[in-house]
Amino acid sequence: MHPPVLLFISADSYTKPLLEQALDHRRSTILDTATTEEGLRILKDHADLALVVCDESQGRIASQVILSQARRIAQNLPVIILGTDGSAKAAVEALHRGATDYLAQPVTMKDLQAAIDKTRVFEAPEPLAHEEHLTAFDQVVSRSPQMKLLKHLAAEVAQTDATTILITGESGTGKELFAQGIHAAGSRSKGPFVALNCAGIPEQLLESELFGYQRGAFTDAKQTKPGRFQQAEGGTLFLDEIGEMSSSAQAKLLRVLENHQVDPLGDTHSIHVDIRVIAATNEDLPAKIKAGRFRLDLYYRLNVYQLRIPPLRERPEDIEPILTSFLDVARLDHGCRIKGITPAALTILQGHDWPGNVRELHNVVEGLTITCKDEMIRPDHLPVSLRDAQSAGQNGNTEKASLLAYGLSVDEMEKKMLQEALQRTGGNISEASRLLKITRNTLRYRMAKYQL
Repeated sequence: MHPPVLLFISADSYTKPLLEQALDHRRSTILDTATTEEGLRILKDHADLALVVCDESQGRIASQVILSQARRIAQNLPVIILGTDGSAKAAVEALHRGATDYLAQPVTMKDLQAAIDKTRVFEAPEPLAHEEHLTAFDQVVSRSPQMKLLKHLAAEVAQTDATTILITGESGTGKELFAQGIHAAGSRSKGPFVALNCAGIPEQLLESELFGYQRGAFTDAKQTKPGRFQQAEGGTLFLDEIGEMSSSAQAKLLRVLENHQVDPLGDTHSIHVDIRVIAATNEDLPAKIKAGRFRLDLYYRLNVYQLRIPPLRERPEDIEPILTSFLDVARLDHGCRIKGITPAALTILQGHDWPGNVRELHNVVEGLTITCKDEMIRPDHLPVSLRDAQSAGQNGNTEKASLLAYGLSVDEMEKKMLQEALQRTGGNISEASRLLKITRNTLRYRMAKYQL
């Protein structure tokens, strides 16, 4: 076992000797710095860090930035904060942000030693194979116990021979991220990951996209084209919005899953394929089966192992780390000045219903990077719709405002709804139509009607 590498960030000359005493001559490598900027660089450049100890000698915001970056890089990296505020509230806030421990200064050697011991960084790691594969899900930013368990389950199923997996959850919850994680953590990770949105391709073209075709199979078939099944050979095929598949395509997909053979259009010979199929849906497939719009036998074949991703409203503690990760990316991409969010503004976000889930939160953050000119997001920076919803809840007013109070005609109201749905979904026709509970064709017709 190699000596663990520790990152120590402090401008206080008293604290480092205390840390060395707390280590009690145990072999370790200490990377120490007095600045937040250098600490962030070390976090980025050293993937072998076993522990971060950071005090608040440069202010609480600096320690929060370090903690946020540590959580973004590795969810399981222990971070001990040596705080200047001895209140229980400060400790709870630090732990809520993802700190492993919070010690109020002045810190004693025994307290620091006990905190380090609790991290178990000097103990030999247990031989749990699936722990090594959890890093494949680091792109799924979360803090909640529900998502932690889900990542463990996904890492476990990735190591099995299950060739079909069904991922369910509302739109915008991160189903494709989990599919990518399962692919990266499994034995097929060296093979290709091929994704196909079944709702994004016209029904008459879906089968040729899936199964391929031979030259001359139809009028415009100028050359042979392999289907997505063949492109994913040795890897993973991700079929998003599987519930939108036509009955004809469902029957052919079932045959492929049962026989591991595809029949390209115009070809007289079947082609063997060795792939894992991960299907995803935001629809209620059992309800579609009852309505006769989805095959029961295909559902059983896909539902060998199911992962349900909870919506954002069921895990409000994930909102802050997700928001922070979006801000970090914005800061790197175009110099966003925002460093964090105030507790009052965070409370408003955590009380929102988030029908668009993480995708909706991302849209809110993108808007804030343009409109917020301060370092901390305050309630008055948030969109009016979020603030109004919070105010209504606090006043105990559970009745919806009268639509007539807006003074709009039916056509004007319809146009406003279309615009809001398209804005929330980033212009995605399929997702906007679901929010509006109309078909995609109806949405396209009404978009043309209102010149959207």
